[in-house]
Amino acid sequence: MAGGRISRILWVAIGLASIVFMISPLVLVVFFSFGANRHATLPVGGLTLAWYRKLLASEDFASALQNSLVVTLCVGALSTVVGTLAALGLARLRPRVVGILSTLLTMPVMLPPLVLALALATFYSSVGLRLGLYSVIPSHLVFTQPFVILVVYAQMANFDYAVVDSARDLGASRARAFFTIVLPIIRPTLIGATLVAMAVSLDDFVITFFTIGGGMTLSTLVWGMLRTSLDPSVNALGSLILVASVGASAVALRLTRYRG
Repeated sequence: MAGGRISRILWVAIGLASIVFMISPLVLVVFFSFGANRHATLPVGGLTLAWYRKLLASEDFASALQNSLVVTLCVGALSTVVGTLAALGLARLRPRVVGILSTLLTMPVMLPPLVLALALATFYSSVGLRLGLYSVIPSHLVFTQPFVILVVYAQMANFDYAVVDSARDLGASRARAFFTIVLPIIRPTLIGATLVAMAVSLDDFVITFFTIGGGMTLSTLVWGMLRTSLDPSVNALGSLILVASVGASAVALRLTRYRG
C-alpha cells in the first residue's frame, strides 16, 4: 500500500513538473509583455500596456498583420475546400486503400519543416516562380490540407449515407443532397478543420521564411524583431499570436469534438 501511494505521488509529481516545464515559457512571454522593464527581465518594474501600443503603432506590424490575414484566410478557405473533397473521396474507398492514401497525404506533416521548406523553395526556383505571398499560400496548403483531410474523413467515415440515398430517391440531385443534407451535418466539423488549418498556418515560420521572398508575416516579424532589438514589444506580438492560435485551436477542438 505504501509503495503504491509513493508511486502515485511520484507520477503525479512528474506530470505536474512536465506541465510546468511546457507552460512556463508561454506564461513568461505573456507576463513580460506587460512589464515596464525594457529588457524583458526580472523584476518587471510594474505593469504597462506601452509595449502593445508601440507594437500597434509600428508600420511593420500593420504590414505583417495584413499579409498574415491574407495568407491565413486563403489557406483556411482553400485547404477546407480541397481537403473536404479529398475526404469525401476517401470515405468511399476501401479501408486498405484509405490507409495507403492517408499515409501519402500526411507525409508533408511528417517531414521536418526545414526539409519541406527547402524542397518548396527549390521547386519554385526551378520553375522560375518569384517568391511572394502567392508562393507562401500553396506552400502552407501542403502541410495544412492533411489536417483538414483527417478531421473531415473521421466524420465522413461514420456518416450515415442512408439519408443521402433517401434524398436521392425523392428526386434531389447529388449537389442538392450534399448542400441540404450532408453539409449542414458536417458544418461544425468543417469550421473546426478550417480553424485548425488557419492556426497552423498562422504559427508557421520556417516554410514562410523560405518561400516569402520580400515582405513579412507575423511569424517572420517576430524573427526580425529578435535580431534587431529585444524589448517586450516582441513579447506583446508573441502574446497576440499565442491568443489567436490557441483560441482558434480551442474552438476547433470544441466544434469537431476531437478527443484524440
